[in-house]
Amino acid sequence: MHAFISKNPPIRSYKTKAKSLMLLSETASQLPKLLLTNKVQEKIQQLKKEGFSIDVLLKKNSIKEINLAMSHLSFIAHAYIWGGDKPEKVLPEVIAKPWVKLSDYLGRPPILSYASYCLDNWYKIDPKEPISLNNVALINNFLGGVDEDWFVTIHVCIEDAASEAIDAAYKLSFLKEKNKLNDFSIQLKRIIKSLKKVNYIFSLMPEKCDPYVYYHRVRPYIFGTKDNPDLKKGLIYENQFNNKPQFFRGETGAQSSIIPFLDGALGVYHTKDNLRHYLNEMRDYMPPKHRKMIEDVENRSNAKFFIDKSKSLTKLYNECLEEIRAFRAQHLEYAATYIHKQAQVSSSIGTGGSTIRGTGGTPFMKYLKKHRDETQKQKIVKKL
Repeated sequence: MHAFISKNPPIRSYKTKAKSLMLLSETASQLPKLLLTNKVQEKIQQLKKEGFSIDVLLKKNSIKEINLAMSHLSFIAHAYIWGGDKPEKVLPEVIAKPWVKLSDYLGRPPILSYASYCLDNWYKIDPKEPISLNNVALINNFLGGVDEDWFVTIHVCIEDAASEAIDAAYKLSFLKEKNKLNDFSIQLKRIIKSLKKVNYIFSLMPEKCDPYVYYHRVRPYIFGTKDNPDLKKGLIYENQFNNKPQFFRGETGAQSSIIPFLDGALGVYHTKDNLRHYLNEMRDYMPPKHRKMIEDVENRSNAKFFIDKSKSLTKLYNECLEEIRAFRAQHLEYAATYIHKQAQVSSSIGTGGSTIRGTGGTPFMKYLKKHRDETQKQKIVKKL
């Protein structure tokens, strides 16, 4: 089964016994209390420069432990940057050095990305039961609480529900004119069924994630440093990158590989403008294996060309695109409710970050509308 989330949960603790890893795990688990008491910066500044050393993991080439360390460091770093009254402009070497090392190893930038926030940040409450909203919890949190957990576990369950669509799209991308209509039909129906589950799960977001709480308590910690008015001069990673400020996008659902992969398999293209450039840039934040899967399916799939020749397949193809359009429309609606409207509400607890940009640093309302509309326009219309 081709998927972007593992059926086996990420590990929650290190098998490798090392003081630095124990300290890393302990610090990450304390973040909700440290943030509540404004002690994050003080805690980090007290640590020795080698306090969070991860060299032992790199020597072992232990990928599950490396992913855990990357998630731990990403949460600690973002808590440090965004956990005070004003954003920190310099990230101490104790975090910066191991974070940059892990990032180089994993092939993604040293910033909290979707992989560390969602894909590698969950476990099953009952190991014997399947992934579901009633059986998934988070390994790492910022403040914690129902709203933060629900926001992320919804995404975990979406990734799981989309696995069938990803596998079907992968198989669809290999089909050629010599294949039977039923070969196409089977995979298109699998995509539709899977995406209906995805859209149902997505519709549950408001049940336990309140827009006000999301905007003011969850969102502020997942911003990046690129196109962020609060860090116009970027972030200095102490004694890394020659101490030159760095600019990276923040965590965003646009870093999920699901929709780009489906777009690639189904031949949905976005016009060449800043949006397309941004979507391509988001791939730099994905795990390299996922990035390559998308590129391969884009280069290989001619499914839409063959589907266009059959009336029955056209109907199924359009149903696939309708589910993708519905997902994008729901995303747009949430952006309006959870961000745009909340930006107008005055609050004593902060602004929830940039009020004009998404966590990835984009004019999100404009981009999401374009996503939705371009999906609708690329449905196949048969001439009479």
